[in-house]
Amino acid sequence: MKNQYDVLVIGGGPGGAMAARTAAEAGLSVCMIEKRPAIGTPVRCAEGIGEELLREFMEPDPKWISSKIDGARIVAPDGAILDLKPEMAGNEVGYILDRKVFDRELVWQAAKAGADIFVKARAVDAITENETVVGARIEYNGCTQDVRARIVIAADGVESKFSRWCGIDTTVPLRELETCAQYVLSDIDIDPHKTVFYLGCTIAPEGYIWVFPKGERTANVGIGISGRKSGEGHRARDYLDRFVAEHFPEGKVTELIVGGVPVCRPLASTVADGLMIIGDAARVSDPITGGGIYNAMLTGKIAADVAAECIARNDTSGTALAKYDTLWRETRMGKAIKRNHGIKEFFITLDDKKLNDLLSSIRNINLEEFSTLTLIRELIRKNPKLILELRELQKLVG
Repeated sequence: MKNQYDVLVIGGGPGGAMAARTAAEAGLSVCMIEKRPAIGTPVRCAEGIGEELLREFMEPDPKWISSKIDGARIVAPDGAILDLKPEMAGNEVGYILDRKVFDRELVWQAAKAGADIFVKARAVDAITENETVVGARIEYNGCTQDVRARIVIAADGVESKFSRWCGIDTTVPLRELETCAQYVLSDIDIDPHKTVFYLGCTIAPEGYIWVFPKGERTANVGIGISGRKSGEGHRARDYLDRFVAEHFPEGKVTELIVGGVPVCRPLASTVADGLMIIGDAARVSDPITGGGIYNAMLTGKIAADVAAECIARNDTSGTALAKYDTLWRETRMGKAIKRNHGIKEFFITLDDKKLNDLLSSIRNINLEEFSTLTLIRELIRKNPKLILELRELQKLVG
């Protein structure tokens, strides 16, 4: 590990790997560190991504795809089913990845582009001079060394300790931190090409349960609930265990993961002097679904592109780097995050009866394409009696 780079990336997930690859391809010297001993593990993700979104960055490769998804199902609290046909399902059509292989592929691409990659390398503090981030103190191979960089990209996930060391408040309100638990279940009866979402205050308060296929009889079965609904005897895993006992009593657990996902607004600013923040560290996961693979990759690429421009101009001030903050917010993803936060805030107020009524009202819809926007517009059209409650949603979707 050298002592000086153009760009230092903290974190080796999809966002960090994409940032490292893009920066290296631009001719910059790049160091990417990952605190875990192996890339891609443990998997703290349901592993789903839309096909069109993935193709923005790379062509799908069978070696890191567990399942091809061509439809989705939403199950209401009363058990009623809303099926989304392939032609309607929009970004729900896509893939369930094998993140252990996918993440390593992204990191290999970064290494091939010229980035230096180090695992089991942990940032333990930020290095700042005159309130400018100029590097990180890193523990690696039993030693601690200072690694300086013209720009540091924080891609260290929901915890984002590095951003805090730089003086940025990254606190996620408890009510907007989804606490999650997920099993990999085998030997279960599922549709291997359809994702399933279960809604209901009773089974998943202020969240949902998902079943994401990873083969013919294997799936990621997980849950996310609001942090404020979690407590002794009713934590995410407690709800998940009850669900699995009812729906997949013969399923065999081959893996358990737990973690947290931010479903709050993004950071007020994702830049500072010498610093850019991407992915979950920037709070850019989708507030409704918690999905963040694409969002991390997009912010990573934009950050690296801006980094290359600013380094070429020899200006790495927060003012110069603010172009990154502006660009990602202006993307379709950035606008969706802003809108979806308001939609999420509305839906977590609904009890099971209202959820049943709303989903029942659109059970037989035949939309050309399913999306958050089309769903909300159809809910408004089908539920005139709820117009007062849906008025805020109407403002969000236009």
